[in-house]
Amino acid sequence: MNAKMPHEQIVHLKLNDKQMQENLVNAMHTLQTNRFKVIDAKFQDWQGLRSKAKQAKNNALMSLKDRLLEFEKNATANGMIVHWADTKEDACELIYELMIEKNITKVLKGKSMASEEIGLNHYLENKGMKAIETDLGELILQLNDEAPVHIVVPAIHRNRYEIGKIFKEKLNSELESEPEKLNAIARKHLRDEFEGLKLGLSGVNFAMSKEGAFWLIENEGNGRMCTTAPDIHIALCGIEKVMETFEDAATMVSLLTPSATGQFIPTYNNIITGPRKNGELDGPKEVHVVLFNNNRTNMLSNEDYYEALRCIRCGACMNFCPVYDQIGGHTYQTTYPGPIGEVISPNIFGIDHTGDILTFCSLCGRCSEVCPVKIPLADLIRKLRRDKVGQGDNPPIGANLVHHNAMEAFTFARFKNLATNGNLWRFSLSKAHYFNSLLHNFKDSLPVIKNWSAFKELPQIKKDLYKEVEKLEGVIYE
Repeated sequence: MNAKMPHEQIVHLKLNDKQMQENLVNAMHTLQTNRFKVIDAKFQDWQGLRSKAKQAKNNALMSLKDRLLEFEKNATANGMIVHWADTKEDACELIYELMIEKNITKVLKGKSMASEEIGLNHYLENKGMKAIETDLGELILQLNDEAPVHIVVPAIHRNRYEIGKIFKEKLNSELESEPEKLNAIARKHLRDEFEGLKLGLSGVNFAMSKEGAFWLIENEGNGRMCTTAPDIHIALCGIEKVMETFEDAATMVSLLTPSATGQFIPTYNNIITGPRKNGELDGPKEVHVVLFNNNRTNMLSNEDYYEALRCIRCGACMNFCPVYDQIGGHTYQTTYPGPIGEVISPNIFGIDHTGDILTFCSLCGRCSEVCPVKIPLADLIRKLRRDKVGQGDNPPIGANLVHHNAMEAFTFARFKNLATNGNLWRFSLSKAHYFNSLLHNFKDSLPVIKNWSAFKELPQIKKDLYKEVEKLEGVIYE
């Protein structure tokens, strides 16, 4: 999905993709059940752990400059080479120049949403280089020229029969559908690619500034191949991933895996402390860490949205989102889908480019409830909606480029006046039924109403609506 489709068109396309919805719902319900089971069976104080993680992440964010400089100092002392990149273009160029310097034309990648964010694969391809995915889900998507649909399980929208067809078409394999046979096909393909590998790339789950090291978790082992088999390892790290201590990072990992897949611990924990030392038989000869910003400092300075930088990329908010269930991750047409994507995408890529995804939320609050680091996602989405229509005082980047519909803005401003004045609100509800004919006769041309009536039947407003509203629990008009 390289070219961005019109907002309404892709929503309708995905709402009618019954196979995708079936695949997603089955997978999401499994992940939800697994999460509940592992929390109940393995944790005595899950809520206390969440609070501890929130505090540790906030401490790191509030001292981020110190954490980054400390990490650079200690990682350099450990033998790593630390690079700084302000923009996604800077990060891509650093990696490309390193490949040119080392006379390398192919890089094998462990799973990395950071590399998706900066568009590394396409950047290198345009420069005549090859970037090959080794994570099974990412490999499936690369073969099928698709973007990830989920930040943890990128090919969760594909079932084993669809994957078998992709392997047959792209890898010239026999048509298979059994998971063991599909894994064997992928394993053989990747082992051939790993042979003679000189450069591997990974993301970073967490970096520890006091130790000058970073932590990678995975379930397949291909990521470890990318970090130990080649001569050179490049780790791509968003600056918000830098924690202070190993203990802080351990707290995050203990929350991440149960939240992401319902496992108690990941299959592989890799803590990278530097390149191969004298006398050691394996590991890379060089370890490069690219610390990149890409508008994270803008986000950190925004008191409304800095909390989203606590995100540990577990995907729990997507797993429990009723909207994501129905439309899938590709509908968002941005690197990070789901509730967390609705918050960080406008802040990283600009609300002018990604603000349309703010409609993919019912404000049910499930995402806020399950977030392991207590990001108030529903509240942040509500604030972004405010900023999108120009009513906020501290909007994210790109807000000045958002086109505002004058009639819509006028309509909502008048509604705000009514809804915040008890007498006006009561009077309006008592007279609203007089507008039934107008609404129904001109429903296809009235602002706001036309968007509603395009997908739902417009109801008749009851004569005594105001009396029914006042009976609702908790509603008081003064």
